[in-house]
Amino acid sequence: MQSVIDAFIAPPCHAEIDILFQDEHLLLINKPSGLLSLSGKNPLNKDSVHFRLVQDFPTATLLHRLDFGTSGVMVVALNKTVNAFIGKQFQEGKVLKTYTAILHGHMRDDMGMIEFPISKDPDNFPLQKICYSTGKAAITNYQVIERLENPSRTRIVFSPVTGRTHQLRIHSREYGHPILGCDLYKNADSLGMTERLMLHATTIEFTHPATHQTMKGFCPCPF
Repeated sequence: MQSVIDAFIAPPCHAEIDILFQDEHLLLINKPSGLLSLSGKNPLNKDSVHFRLVQDFPTATLLHRLDFGTSGVMVVALNKTVNAFIGKQFQEGKVLKTYTAILHGHMRDDMGMIEFPISKDPDNFPLQKICYSTGKAAITNYQVIERLENPSRTRIVFSPVTGRTHQLRIHSREYGHPILGCDLYKNADSLGMTERLMLHATTIEFTHPATHQTMKGFCPCPF
């Protein structure tokens, strides 16, 4: 397993991190697609969101991650107290997030819920798998924004209730409409239709650690 992790070498990411909001407690940033959230064990994978941020914000810590190909809004703590405060909200499922995605094919229903339990796939690291005996509950709500033609695609907003690893990607594939550009959970037609993973973290909502007011972060979808 370790050799699989080390074997992946991320290509250079020339896109910059945009700071959407900043105060003394936290940052809201826009992570570009093609940038690791955390530096990898392989020294060639040093570049990451965290590596870049600590150059200017030495105390910055990531409260959550986005997959390598996923872009969009992330919240970053600037001290341990803030990390613990917002981290507890993540643990309790009180942080609300939405993602914009483009899926292969046309979703039949305009809205609904995808509910397949997810577990690690020990034979195919780093893949996850749907497993009703050992999987953890995973729930994703969705709403269709538009259906596109030539080729058939669906623009959709996901509102995950749970936060399992690769949840949106494997749920989409299992539902019969993989996210375009997904190299891990795809069908024969979906991978070559785009150069990037068409998944973007659009909004995030949580309680601010100092004001205790609802904090709403928004990052427009680039596709």
